[in-house]
Amino acid sequence: MNKLLPTSTAGSLPKPSWLAEPEKLWSPWKLEGEELLEGKQDALRVALNDQRQAGIDIVSDGEQTRQHFVTTFIEHLEGVDFEKRETIRIRNRYDASVPSVVGAVSRNRPVFVEDAKFLRAQTTQPIKWALPGPMTMIDTLYDGHYKSREKLAWEFARILNEEARELEAAGIDIIQFDEPAFNVFFDEVNDWGVAALERAAEGLKCETAVHICYGYGIKANTDWKKTLGAEWRQYEAVFPRLRTSGIDMVSLECQHSHVPMDLIELLRGKKVMVGAIDVATDTVETPEEVAEVLRKALRFVDADKLYPCTNCGMAPLPRNVARGKLAALSAGADIVRRELSA
Repeated sequence: MNKLLPTSTAGSLPKPSWLAEPEKLWSPWKLEGEELLEGKQDALRVALNDQRQAGIDIVSDGEQTRQHFVTTFIEHLEGVDFEKRETIRIRNRYDASVPSVVGAVSRNRPVFVEDAKFLRAQTTQPIKWALPGPMTMIDTLYDGHYKSREKLAWEFARILNEEARELEAAGIDIIQFDEPAFNVFFDEVNDWGVAALERAAEGLKCETAVHICYGYGIKANTDWKKTLGAEWRQYEAVFPRLRTSGIDMVSLECQHSHVPMDLIELLRGKKVMVGAIDVATDTVETPEEVAEVLRKALRFVDADKLYPCTNCGMAPLPRNVARGKLAALSAGADIVRRELSA
């Protein structure tokens, strides 16, 4: 994209109330069968229109056709039993009842490809599509088959690569892998996590991104953040390895976070999606607040490599709040764009 400071979102946008219960993560669908399919496509159109109206440059599906950013993908795979559930600790933060890996995992059919084709037909703008990353996928399951986090991650990386190649063929411009687990399991990230991520992106000609945040604005995450102290330096453990990786872009959380901005220097040479919108509050940022985050980031990333973004997904927020935040992101980027051109 030739435009300076092109804006995008990290992923999810709120779903319309006729599709799923609003302001709730992982809300069940309100429709069934053909009505659900049509409802999801209508929601895709609405999410796209909201982004266009706000002036977002790189659009996404807003994850309108998914209940959960990880498990919706896993639901379509063989080898995972959603009836056989176990309680595990998710990212060392909270307990959850999760499905079990009961056999060899495989993907017998595309998961999001038809949705991507539908979205591609609605717009000529660049599209970014999010997939769960291998390490975050294994952290959302009980593994009773491989009994090895690394082995299962490599299997998922192979499956993700199959999906990513088909998404690219469907016209997707940027494929983003969501890896919040990279902010927790530092040794594994450096030992094999980044390598598994590169396997997921293998052979892609479109741009690739990894999104590493401190999570949705849900209580389990906000409580965890309170324990991290005055400075959040988690990125410091993984950025050096990502800088030497084959992944093109890194998406991170900067607005109202305690991440020292100079950590972005560790990514010098990469494109950086700078989170300038806080998703853990209903307060809509002013364009100037967004601009201030971007100005700080520009000390550590070249202007042609800075992509203003949201900290994380906005699914749990009220729709009017999310729309306001999109508009603020766009207006804040525009302020800095004008400053740079002057």
